[in-house]
Amino acid sequence: MSFNLNNMFIKLKNAQLVKKPFITHKKQKLCIKFLNVLWDEGYILGYKTSNSNSNMFEIFLKYNNGKPLINKVIFLTKPSKRMYLSLKQLWKIDSNFGLIIISTNKGVLSKQDCQKLKIGGEPFVFIC
Repeated sequence: MSFNLNNMFIKLKNAQLVKKPFITHKKQKLCIKFLNVLWDEGYILGYKTSNSNSNMFEIFLKYNNGKPLINKVIFLTKPSKRMYLSLKQLWKIDSNFGLIIISTNKGVLSKQDCQKLKIGGEPFVFIC
């Protein structure tokens, strides 16, 4: 997991706490995969390439009645301590109040998508 990805999630959380409409972040392929999952699950409004700098993203934040959707970000896997979950272990995790993003051999997916495809993987981040 790269520093750039960790930085993106922390920027998302902090910007939502101060109610910013969007943030800019450095463009990277791995970040695109995670942003697609966040967009599919409804945690962000979207993202696009910045008009002023083509190496940057503009990520548009989403709020629910003025309250941020991303309150807490917990990193589950670190480079020094990898963790892998099987399909059986995924079913035991109760994530009704948040989103778990998992890296699998099919790409970066949410926990619900992993359960539908019946695959396990490496959980990166828990968002609530």
